[in-house]
Amino acid sequence: MHETYSLERLTALAEEKKFRQLKELLVEMNEVDIAEFLDELEGEQRAIVFRLLPRELAAEVFTYLEDSEDQEQLIGALSDRELREVMEEIYLDDAVDIIEDMPANVVSRILRNTDSSTRSQINQLLNYPKDSAGSIMTTEFITLHPSATVEESFARIRREGLDKETVYTCYVTENRALVGVVTVRRLLLSSYETRIADIMETNVISARTSEDKEDVAQLFSKYDLSALPVVDGENRVIGIITFDDVMDVMEEEATEDIEKMAAITPSEKPYMLTSPFRLWRSRIPWLLLLMVSATFTGTIIASFEGALASYAALTIFIPMLMDTGGNCGSQASVTVIRALSLNEVEFRDLPKVLWKELCTALLCAATLFAAVLAKALLLDRQSPQVALVVALTVFFTVCIAKLVGCTLPMLAKRLGFDPAVMASPFITTVVDALSLLVYFAVASRVLGL
Repeated sequence: MHETYSLERLTALAEEKKFRQLKELLVEMNEVDIAEFLDELEGEQRAIVFRLLPRELAAEVFTYLEDSEDQEQLIGALSDRELREVMEEIYLDDAVDIIEDMPANVVSRILRNTDSSTRSQINQLLNYPKDSAGSIMTTEFITLHPSATVEESFARIRREGLDKETVYTCYVTENRALVGVVTVRRLLLSSYETRIADIMETNVISARTSEDKEDVAQLFSKYDLSALPVVDGENRVIGIITFDDVMDVMEEEATEDIEKMAAITPSEKPYMLTSPFRLWRSRIPWLLLLMVSATFTGTIIASFEGALASYAALTIFIPMLMDTGGNCGSQASVTVIRALSLNEVEFRDLPKVLWKELCTALLCAATLFAAVLAKALLLDRQSPQVALVVALTVFFTVCIAKLVGCTLPMLAKRLGFDPAVMASPFITTVVDALSLLVYFAVASRVLGL
């Protein structure tokens, strides 16, 4: 936030009830900064300050409020007339996002204070699956006819553009079917007499309403789009998705993947608004599962209790071997999960991925073999036999961990699961057990246990 409009100064004006000065500052501010300021205020004070904002600015600020509970409290403080004015200025896709997070009684009041046409469109958007392109699109966009001239098209844009989410990209339709796309830049550089059909791009990238919104986000990234039309089974344009909505999708998907990779059930609420009980509920299932699976490690160690008693020196290297294997598996899994999320690899590429990871594993394993052998002999003062056992185990563990780390995410994707589930905690648990099996197998051969 600009220094002139510091939170401290704005808060002081609100507390001193100098609302005229406060309004003068607010109308000059960015709507995102105003929303941040409102988030710092309490319920009644927030409603008073919100009422100072001009109608259009108030609607924009409302959509940027970070917490849905703040939005709910604000809706409760507004009269029906004030709520109706706000909803009239909010774009449909933003209205749907707001309604999805509200309790039923608040949703009922919001819908009651919208006109029948808007209400019908909101209900239509709410009927699309939550993770589909239809759920994040807006029906407020500009369409042009291929036979219209540039002059006629500009007149249409001026007439209808004020209520549309974007006017920079216009879609060309004939009997509602998508036939092309043209940008305002192209219109500005063309003569008024030019027909839209002569300057439009006919190779239009589009999405289906049922398409996963994560796939839609990848289309934006791949083709560097600012907007994307959404079509039905008959190629009729029924909505568009803009870049700001895709940014939200990318943030949600990245957060979800990070939580899954950390063995946490994804949560839709911000961290500071999540109760300890909800955090416990999202974490404990994975902790219990991983704890149970980790008992295999203890079983393996117990089964080789006699070997450890004979060569006590073997015990001190167990943590190092398990950590090395887990780290190697995590490196491979994170790399492959990222490649899968960006559609850089598919399941049919598994042989190529295995070969690449095997070559990488051999190089890493050879380097670590030499380092561990030297450490065990020179720093740990172990016998050549014990040092060889540890070094060989590291070599084989690195190779196995890399292969397991790249294979499990690809298998998960193939079976329809999120590859992020097969990340650090799960991979580490599997590799820990395998590294111990390798350790004792090598020890039995070399030391004759």
